[in-house]
Formats: sequence, structure tokens, C-alpha cells
Amino acid sequence: MKRKTKQSIKQTASVMLVLCGVFLLISFLTIEGKSSSVSRGPAVSKQVLEYRPLVEKYAAEYGVAAHVDVLMAMMMQESGGRGNDPMQSSESYCGQIGCIDNPELSIKQGVYYFSLTLEEANGDIKLAIQSYNFGKGFIDYVEKNSGTYSQQAAINFSQMMYKSAPNQSIYTCLREGAEQYNACYGDIYYVRDVLEYRDVFAKK
Repeated sequence: MKRKTKQSIKQTASVMLVLCGVFLLISFLTIEGKSSSVSRGPAVSKQVLEYRPLVEKYAAEYGVAAHVDVLMAMMMQESGGRGNDPMQSSESYCGQIGCIDNPELSIKQGVYYFSLTLEEANGDIKLAIQSYNFGKGFIDYVEKNSGTYSQQAAINFSQMMYKSAPNQSIYTCLREGAEQYNACYGDIYYVRDVLEYRDVFAKK
């Protein structure tokens, strides 16, 4: 009788241990699921976050204070906040890459140039963002063709510019999709990625 009682106790203990293990596993998976849903979206760098006061300063100066998160997202897409030209704004400043070696000047020029593209795009934020990457010639192209920004317009413009480039070797198709379309001028997915980053910055 005692032996049966001991066996019964052991069996009960084993069942309890299994149930506790299952409960802990479910709890862990639930927490992981919640954590994943909270952190959904692309990661942003500490360097870019540290530049926010400067972005806010020049966004206010150039009348685009409502678009600070967009500007932060553009910096994230351009450089991740690394280097002395985090907004990659040298070309709009002096016509060539690498002439800016001061982060504050880079941000000032980048914000200023974005304010120009936004004004010329008549407030079309997607057109303004893509024109920061392609140059303001994209605005003229869109106005003469589709009238508004679209992914297809970006692909078509990139194809046209790449095809007519005197030296195509200076352009690198970093994205498989761009190479597939033979659209290696600029970044045809710039708007998509910037807006994904913008949504992350908006939650910060």
C-alpha cells in the first residue's frame, strides 16, 4: 500500500513538473511574441538619434519643422549617421561628392535642399523625398509625365538617366531589384525605405 502511495506521489510530481514546464514555455513564447511586435520595423542608429537637435534646429530655420522625422529617416537611409557628411549633401552643396567634412554643415545643407525639393514638389512628400536622392530634375520629369510620384516613375527615371549616362561605371546597382530593371541611377526604393524609417522615428 505504501509502495503504491509513493508511486502515486512520484507520478503526480512528474505531471506537475511537466505542466510547469509547458506553462513556462508558453509564457516565454508569449513574451517573445509581444517583444517582436513592439520592435517591429527597421532598427535606427544611436548616431542618427544624437543628431536630432541639429535636425530640429535647421528644420525650423528652413520651414520644414513638420518633417523632422522624415529628415531623420533620410539621414538613416543615407549614412546611418556615420561619417562627416551624414546627410550625404555634398553634391547639392558643391556639385561633387566629398566636399563636406562637417556633420553640422551636412545637416544644414541637407535640410535646406529638402526644403527646396518639398517646395518645388508642391508639398508632395514622396516626390520631395525621391528628388533628394535623384536630384530636382526628377520633379520636372514627373510633372511632364505622370504628374505625381509613383514607384514606376522612379524606375523609369532611373532607367533613363542610367541609359544616357556618359559613364555608366560610376553607378553601382546595389539592389537586385534595380539591376533587374537596369535602373542603377540613384535608389529606386528610396521613398519606401525612408518612410519605413520615418515611422520608427515617429515612435521615438
